[in-house]
Amino acid sequence: MHKVINVGLVGFGLSGRYFHSPFLSVNPKFNLKKIASSRPEAVRAFDPSIEWVATADELFADPAIDLVFICSPNETHADYARKALEQGKNVVVEKPFALSESEAVQLLELAQRQGLLATAYQNRRWDSDFLTIKRLLAEGALGTLIDYECRYDRFSPVPPNSQSWKELPGAGRGNLYNLGPHLLDQALHLFGKPDTVQATVRIIRPNSQVTDYFDIKLGYADKIVRLESSLMIYQNQLRFSLHGTEGSFLKGGLDAQEERLRLNQLPNIPDWGAEPADRWGTLYREGRADIITSLPGNYTPFYDNLYDVLVNGAEPAVTPADIQQLARVIELAIESSQTQRTLPF
Repeated sequence: MHKVINVGLVGFGLSGRYFHSPFLSVNPKFNLKKIASSRPEAVRAFDPSIEWVATADELFADPAIDLVFICSPNETHADYARKALEQGKNVVVEKPFALSESEAVQLLELAQRQGLLATAYQNRRWDSDFLTIKRLLAEGALGTLIDYECRYDRFSPVPPNSQSWKELPGAGRGNLYNLGPHLLDQALHLFGKPDTVQATVRIIRPNSQVTDYFDIKLGYADKIVRLESSLMIYQNQLRFSLHGTEGSFLKGGLDAQEERLRLNQLPNIPDWGAEPADRWGTLYREGRADIITSLPGNYTPFYDNLYDVLVNGAEPAVTPADIQQLARVIELAIESSQTQRTLPF
């Protein structure tokens, strides 16, 4: 009989309810035992067999829990992760992992001293578009990559009288912390650490109190890498543009998993993560335009890797070096935007 990992979740908003709970509940390697949330009725509606507690501290005090997912508001991540580690729990922290590089390093060092895992949830490495791009690059379909541009846009005007924590000013608020880690993690995963960081981070939506736009250029000697995101784009079809010495690949649309999870579908159905054909990208080379069938997206490998780390001592998919590097780029992006300078990494 294999070991089953007992899991606790802190927070049951979008991340806890729609991203983690479905994958944990259908994976026999995990037992989603307890959820700390201000919404007990939402927990019961999802699965009445899961224990509910009101506070994160109650959850951390449960000796049966091996692994905690931190899915609470951004500015609480590091504090909750520290408390969980001090109580002997392994932790997965929703992005952003921490609000500064020094805070990230402190958590990672604490985990190491405790002999525990602390990692970040970077699910977009297993999006269908990104898996497809990784395959094309590995096959050399574009020749040598020269230019990589990735956008992740939404149309999210500021609601009147909004009380959402995401729209109120404060540490760790704004689009750079919410969508930024997705784009940055993908680029750093592909290309490694940059030489320089240059960024514009600003407010563009009427009545917004938080930064909602960023444009980041990561400097590499041999390629252009540009990442952009706006919360004021009504038609957000533009996603990836890759150009190499022998061809280009253009692709729109978002991975289908989030839509399915929000429809209460569980990730154990056939053809999970298959992308609709109207989102497939086009490869332009040798005078032809070929539609490339997207690989199916699937976040399950993230959870399988966690199990492998905890039970078999495997290397985490999202390493401490990955986490520290990402935190540094976000810090440099903010400084670059404030000083209007290109900064060395």
